[in-house]
Amino acid sequence: MREFGYRRAVDVPGAVALLGADPEARFLGGGTNLVDLMKSGVERPALLVDVTELPLDRIEETEDGGLRIGATVTNSDLAAHPEVRRRYPALAQAVLAGASGQLRNMATVGGNLLQRTRCGYFTDLAAPCNKRAPGSGCAAVEGVHHNHAILGASAHCVAVHPSDMGVALAAFDAVVSYETADGPGELALDAFYLPVGDTPHRETALPPGALITAVTLPPAPVAARSRYRKVRERASYAFAIGSIAAALDVRDGVVHEVRLAFGAVASRPWRARTAERALTGGPASAEAFAAAADAELAAAEALPHNGYKVTLMRNLVVAVLTELAEEAAR
Repeated sequence: MREFGYRRAVDVPGAVALLGADPEARFLGGGTNLVDLMKSGVERPALLVDVTELPLDRIEETEDGGLRIGATVTNSDLAAHPEVRRRYPALAQAVLAGASGQLRNMATVGGNLLQRTRCGYFTDLAAPCNKRAPGSGCAAVEGVHHNHAILGASAHCVAVHPSDMGVALAAFDAVVSYETADGPGELALDAFYLPVGDTPHRETALPPGALITAVTLPPAPVAARSRYRKVRERASYAFAIGSIAAALDVRDGVVHEVRLAFGAVASRPWRARTAERALTGGPASAEAFAAAADAELAAAEALPHNGYKVTLMRNLVVAVLTELAEEAAR
């Protein structure tokens, strides 16, 4: 590991200034991803700016009835918060589906959004990886890729985003707030993650040196009846091979509103808007759910060894929406 400096930020402007003074500096939250990448040599910061003592660790109600979640709120505190569990249960379920209890006690909301892919070629310094070393190639395309992207990928990168939390946030139209030396800004989660294209190393639209300060969930009554379902290769402490965050409002057998987001199928949490449009105003039936999933997955471009994800995601859509529709009918 490269030797590095360490500074503890005492306020948000000070943290931003410290990072701006050193282009090789990184913000440090819980460190559950960054420190691992430093150990493997993927990340080699000259300075770590510790932001864990900043006053960004609260969950507060917004004036319009949403929730504002501070960037240093731990994943454990987020999942346990009574208003998160009541208003956005899929978010609490998604957080609890990720990592272990010890890691959730350390990991922060801001850090979760910025975690890097778990593609084995990304963390193998001997392998080509356009995300780690732009222009070197993508070893996964011809290599081990059974858990790689089927949506929104390119020939330059087929890695997937590992976040569970981000999938639920995508379903509920979360907005990311940040601070820069030029002042505050906001990005809808839809715009926060950049398409892969030919620049997979550019993962977010955050301005250089920006510090995430909060994530805001707008009011969404439909989210109160929501669910997160994760499929993985072992029962616990594993990244998803496919996941879904879903919310459903059914009235008299008709879909009034639906939210769908997929995980582990793209370089970012994948909002399934095509499926949402296909379902809204139609019957809440297994056949309609399957047809909507097929419409969304029509754009899938599977590699030789990950085509199973198309069937997996179709089945997840049908199973989870059917469960939610049956609950609504009780």
